[in-house]
Amino acid sequence: MVKNSFISVISQKAKEENKGSVEFQIFRFTNKIRKLTSHLELHRKDYLSQRGLRKILGNRQRLLAYLSKKNRVRYKELISQLNIREPKTRLS
Repeated sequence: MVKNSFISVISQKAKEENKGSVEFQIFRFTNKIRKLTSHLELHRKDYLSQRGLRKILGNRQRLLAYLSKKNRVRYKELISQLNIREPKTRLS
């Protein structure tokens, strides 16, 4: 329930932004990934959906790589907002 309210807050914010921006595209891919993941929990043998999920994951990964090269601050902000990746901890 918390994820849904969090996503709705981001979606309201994203509607104000440019729909062609990298952040908005990553946000849309993340929503699609979450929907497909919940679908695949019920339908484990839906191989076409699995393929679609892998394609979307690849697209999002490329966009995240592009954003991290271009603007590291916006990248880290987006990662924390969407809860996509775990923060890296150094073992020293």
